Amino acid sequence: MAIDYHHLKARDFGVIRQTYTERDTMLYALSLGLGNDPLNASALPFVYEGLEGGLRALPSQAVVLGYPGFWAREPDTGIDWVKLLHGEQRMRLHRPLPASGEVVGHNRITHLTDKGEGKGAIMVTERRLETAAGELLATVQQVTFLRGDGGYSQQGGGQPSDAPLPALQPTPQDRAPDFTDTQPTRPEAALLYRLMGDYNPLHADPAVAAKAGFERPILHGLASYGLVAHAVLRQCCAGDPARLKAMDIRFAAPVYPGETLVTEIWRVPGQPAQVQLRARVLERDKVVLSHGFAELA
Repeated sequence: MAIDYHHLKARDFGVIRQTYTERDTMLYALSLGLGNDPLNASALPFVYEGLEGGLRALPSQAVVLGYPGFWAREPDTGIDWVKLLHGEQRMRLHRPLPASGEVVGHNRITHLTDKGEGKGAIMVTERRLETAAGELLATVQQVTFLRGDGGYSQQGGGQPSDAPLPALQPTPQDRAPDFTDTQPTRPEAALLYRLMGDYNPLHADPAVAAKAGFERPILHGLASYGLVAHAVLRQCCAGDPARLKAMDIRFAAPVYPGETLVTEIWRVPGQPAQVQLRARVLERDKVVLSHGFAELA
């Protein structure tokens, strides 16, 4: 079954209401690997409620709140979900994320772009995350590469294809990063992170991973995204989550659970509130997240 542009763009996700507790916030941070060093003071505020000021939520937790789940697997989408890959993640925080509360997620598909037969398609979903009182907390965009669905616009008499989002910019090639941050991932990281609501078996089932072309289950892109966000907090924000206002990044290659993530950060000349970033796997010296950007307060 091929995807149908109009059917997919009109998909109704409903209003997703979610109540999350301090326990959920701690579990999110722990699923990223924070707390693996009990003496790491920069991680403690996100996994322990007993410090002055109380528990804090990582800004990147916004990407798992109000989330509609792994809906692409549903047959009516027409998506070849086994070949689906997370391409980019973009997030803007409009106010600090509370450590607990009730949120409302409004999800929609904003872009569907056909790259051509055998070249895949690009889908963009957007989520407006609000408080129960209607205050806007975050705007989250997820760019998904549908590797098995290229050429849909040439079927059924021709279907529309949207213009893509503005491209993210590459990191500098002519100078060393201004900051470097190293964080290990745990061997069971993907099994822990899937409890945040993304149950794609690509991250748990070796048979599904092999069918998708990977040697073993891979780490969720949003798990590595969360680790990079924490690296930015550590290196550029003195650990204060309220200072991270936005973060966009491209997923360039898979991360395998147990590998070490090295985040490299560059200041932007003349723009003190902006940095560019990327991340590589230490063991393979492979860039796995690229074209990164963060806006700081």
